[in-house]
Amino acid sequence: MAETDNSMRSSLASTASTLRDQAQSMHEAREEALVKCRKLGQLAAKSIRHVHRRQFDEAVSLLEDAKELARDARRVISSQPQLNPAYLHDTEKEMVEAASVLAIVGNRPLPTAAELGASTMSYLNGLGEAASEVRRFVLDEMRAGNVAEAERIFADMEAIYEELITFDFADSLTQGLRRTCDALRPVIERTRTDLTASAIQLELIRELKAASNRP
Repeated sequence: MAETDNSMRSSLASTASTLRDQAQSMHEAREEALVKCRKLGQLAAKSIRHVHRRQFDEAVSLLEDAKELARDARRVISSQPQLNPAYLHDTEKEMVEAASVLAIVGNRPLPTAAELGASTMSYLNGLGEAASEVRRFVLDEMRAGNVAEAERIFADMEAIYEELITFDFADSLTQGLRRTCDALRPVIERTRTDLTASAIQLELIRELKAASNRP
């Protein structure tokens, strides 16, 4: 019996040692990935700020840095298959948002999920966040009198929303996409109201100018 106990304890010690080494490797990978994810979120946020300032070259440079960092974070996480990659979702989503805002404002094709290396749900949620974010550009263009450009950006907002709501799957699968769409819908309605009011105001101004020029 004592010999059996010794065998069990020896086996337990060996197994625990192996698992402890594995757990340590997982811990180190997780900590490294978290640092990269935090930095990724910061780069994406800075890129969006530069877009708002119309500093597009700086925004593109920051976005490229973010994409490289996202690749590094995914590499670290994939090295430990047992790690839950969920904490990459939010920061990856911010990278997609930054890339999509830059594309919408610049009137360029949206980058694909594959081009950004983003997961499906990070991409879809990031796209929805971008559609909300560009409302600011619609308002800026309206204030500048560029109604056509404001309407162009608004049309992109609507197109994104109309595509996103077709992804009618369980919330546990889409990682909050329904909430993203629910938040986007009132943004679109407010923007439509603002555009309509601006168009009416501009038409009134044109009519007043025309009337003042009549003999």
